[in-house]
Amino acid sequence: MSVDDVQAGCFRHLLSFSFRKKRPEREKNDVSTKSARRLTELPVVQVPEAKLEESERPGLSVKEGELPPYANAGFFCAHSNTQAYADLVKPPAYSSCELGEYFRPEVLETIEDTLEKLNPALRELSLDILHHPEIQWEEKRTHDTLTVFMSSHGFAVTQHYLDLPTAWRAEFTHTSSSNADAKLRVIGVNSEMDALPGIGHACGHNLIAIAGVGVALAIKAALEKHDVPGKVVLLGTPAEEGGGGKINLLDGGAYEEMDACLMCHPSPGPPNYVSIGPSLACQPLEIEFFGHGAHAAWAPWEAQNALDAAFLAYSSVSVLRQQIKPTHRVHGIVSGKDWAPNVIPDYAKMHWIVRAPTWAELVALRERVKACFEAAAHATGCKLTLKAGPGYYDLRQNTPLGEEFAKVVKDFGVNAQFDEGMAASTDFVRTFLSITPSLHPCHAIPTKPNGANHTPQFTEAAGTPEAHAKTITVMKGLAATGFRILADGEFTAQVKKAWEEQMKE
Repeated sequence: MSVDDVQAGCFRHLLSFSFRKKRPEREKNDVSTKSARRLTELPVVQVPEAKLEESERPGLSVKEGELPPYANAGFFCAHSNTQAYADLVKPPAYSSCELGEYFRPEVLETIEDTLEKLNPALRELSLDILHHPEIQWEEKRTHDTLTVFMSSHGFAVTQHYLDLPTAWRAEFTHTSSSNADAKLRVIGVNSEMDALPGIGHACGHNLIAIAGVGVALAIKAALEKHDVPGKVVLLGTPAEEGGGGKINLLDGGAYEEMDACLMCHPSPGPPNYVSIGPSLACQPLEIEFFGHGAHAAWAPWEAQNALDAAFLAYSSVSVLRQQIKPTHRVHGIVSGKDWAPNVIPDYAKMHWIVRAPTWAELVALRERVKACFEAAAHATGCKLTLKAGPGYYDLRQNTPLGEEFAKVVKDFGVNAQFDEGMAASTDFVRTFLSITPSLHPCHAIPTKPNGANHTPQFTEAAGTPEAHAKTITVMKGLAATGFRILADGEFTAQVKKAWEEQMKE
């Protein structure tokens, strides 16, 4: 398995955090990783001089040997789609909003009618993507399928956007006949496309892809019918599963003109439930041990065993897990080359992912994990290199956007909650942290027990009619929310004010 196969993104299980610390101050425009595919290279050095060199985000540094103060934290994790799970996490009423209390009901009718007409085509599109899975940076067929579809529905399409082979952009602009000089606001939408190696669309990106398409087309129809000026930009975003495709798009300026950006994600959960919560910060690490080979029986004393180093590192991290917070995650695999039982391995590679509720906590945890690798190299006499992949910051949802979305989907029997979030990560956070207000709800689809994201069972669930129907409902809420950004300047100002306040935290 190559480093491109490392799965840093996507959602697995609903996770409840009892307490969350206030986040450290952030600089809005600093992006430490300029390329999602480029790893931070470090020279091969003799331990103990191995260092993980990476430009840290200003305001998030942690002093050497010092850990940030952690709040007490607990978590809840249960089998998905079981009655016990539903009873334990059954959410209270979202708010005091009455049914129907949302912006311009006639617009929602237009959105509903549009999605009803598109439903068969969207279902066909979803199954086509599901049955032709393509992993990160290889979404060529999906790229062509979606761009042809958007072009046929009146969008101006740019293929291979920003010189990324599988990224694309589709946009539509409506100028009001009654107010040609009105300022055009811009709503952005994301369609993810990549699958997972070996298990296909086990994170439901076929549903995310059609959700972006449906939301963009529904907003277009509403702008035209109700003569509201505005611009819709749909981005086809490759390589969410560890490649950080949205980071490349962000660095290329793809999100800069947007007044807000929307997307959704399927997950397990109680029936008719949508989570509007945070995600974990995460970073992939590539570890290489370089030893010296020898005949395993004839002269083993001449060797430095790289596989021993990897096993020691793995065991050390496993022991470390007993002393890390329940809200933290460290997980990895071991690989090598041309191993044979009678030859002491001179090389071993490991891929790890470190996750924590905030970037500051991740930096501190990463240093503790790095010490495990250095200790293994010390013990075996091997050399060590460490490479850091693109970091994903923790997701924070925009409150006014979430409230508007919740009002709309409540009318369809869906309970959307600002809850405690998920034990997973996404590259979508970079758009929120540095450029524009964003909303990323996670909607529950029916799954088998122990069949959450990143399992073959979830691949099966992502193709069911029930999952499709749940996604259509979420499209209605996102489209109505996105339309309001374009039509209601006062609401947009509230959204941006809330975002600016969050950036100060």
